[in-house]
Amino acid sequence: MSTFFGRKAYTMLLVAFALCVGMGTASAQDDEIAKTTLVKVGQAAPDFTVTMFDGEQITLSEQQGKVVLVNFWATWCPPCREELTHVEKEIIQAFEGEPFLFLPISRGEEKATVEKFRKKMGYTFPMGLDTDQSIFNKFASNYIPRNFLIGKDGKIAYISVGYDEAEFQALIAEIKKALQE
Repeated sequence: MSTFFGRKAYTMLLVAFALCVGMGTASAQDDEIAKTTLVKVGQAAPDFTVTMFDGEQITLSEQQGKVVLVNFWATWCPPCREELTHVEKEIIQAFEGEPFLFLPISRGEEKATVEKFRKKMGYTFPMGLDTDQSIFNKFASNYIPRNFLIGKDGKIAYISVGYDEAEFQALIAEIKKALQE
């Protein structure tokens, strides 16, 4: 990091990571995440209608009978971006034909930003837009990526924050479990 640009880019990366999942000790981070999580496992998921990238509208309460994975993310968030690279094969294709809906929702970003990101990454799966964070704010007040797994009964079955391989595999296991219930 001998150049100013290098240090600046590194600092910006650290700030982006901190904004996504927070920093600090595991215990302090867990406490902070708990404080910013507005819903709990076992509660009915807050209802919302999201406008998808293609203009379609999806209302959560109309998905009763399906397992729904609501995934809040942003284009600027490194853990979010990493998580999305695994979604197509390990979630969308893996649960194709099941009563399952993967519902990724871009938090606080305009359609043009998401469109540029989709093109760059080659993503074609549906994505929702929450430009004013009104949907996100029903579930949490900070930290992404966040996943809320909603069972066929409309209740929250599992919540995860951040991204790492172990968390992602636990999420997949919870999807399988919810589909069997």
